[in-house]
Amino acid sequence: MVAAFLLFTFLDTSAKLLAQEMNSLQIVWARFVGHAVLVAVVLLPRKGTRVLASSNLKLQIVRSIFLFMSTILNFFALRWLQLATTSSIMFTVPLLVAALSVPLLGEQVGWRRWTAIAVGFVGVLIIVRPGGATLHWAIGLSLCNAVAVALYQIATRKLAARDHSDTTSLYSPLFGTIVLLPLLPFVWEAPSGPLAWALLCMLGVFGGVGHWLLIIAHRFAPASLLAPFSYTGILWMTTSGFLVFGHLPDEWTVVGALVVVASGLYVFHREQVRKSAG
Repeated sequence: MVAAFLLFTFLDTSAKLLAQEMNSLQIVWARFVGHAVLVAVVLLPRKGTRVLASSNLKLQIVRSIFLFMSTILNFFALRWLQLATTSSIMFTVPLLVAALSVPLLGEQVGWRRWTAIAVGFVGVLIIVRPGGATLHWAIGLSLCNAVAVALYQIATRKLAARDHSDTTSLYSPLFGTIVLLPLLPFVWEAPSGPLAWALLCMLGVFGGVGHWLLIIAHRFAPASLLAPFSYTGILWMTTSGFLVFGHLPDEWTVVGALVVVASGLYVFHREQVRKSAG
């Protein structure tokens, strides 16, 4: 779990570096095509075309669209925002999943979790400080990204009971790879040197292996044990932002991130209590 979020940090850091010299759509395409090639090379020799068989192809495509949307929103937001800011906002995803699970999955959310969700969004307001001089319009992209990721996770949850994880892994990058391919000649900008080429080629590896590690982690340990380790991501992002870009989050971003993390952990705790009681 820790290694997965370290790879996601490499992914976002590489995307932010590459955005200084090339179009974000090109970066998004490289991330998806690298992921698609990696998954195909690993799965197709072992399972053949039967890995493409899905019990709910429509939902697989919708899930792939959500991943595509979230990647575009995140990579564009990273052009202007610090890594620590985007990662802090991203930790609202468990709160959004809990809230959206009521209309989309028919789950029940008690007053304690609703209170924690509300407190978590107060943490977001602390981070973005609407009306403040530091508010940037790209924060809206990051907030939309969090919603897209929450919808992606809900679709993943619904597919988990129907399709094998290998099938879901193969479909994940397909929409982004296919839909951006016709646009590539219009946005392509040759990387400036060996480092840029290496980062562009590694985007799919960082994303694909990171998602694979999440699957492996949940195969060997319960979600209740793993959840707190997802928040190591904000430590990786802050460290990378400082080492690579010289950025450090201000005190309000730190306070807001702590509020969001605490709210997310409490929501997860209440979910485990509810399952135990059930």
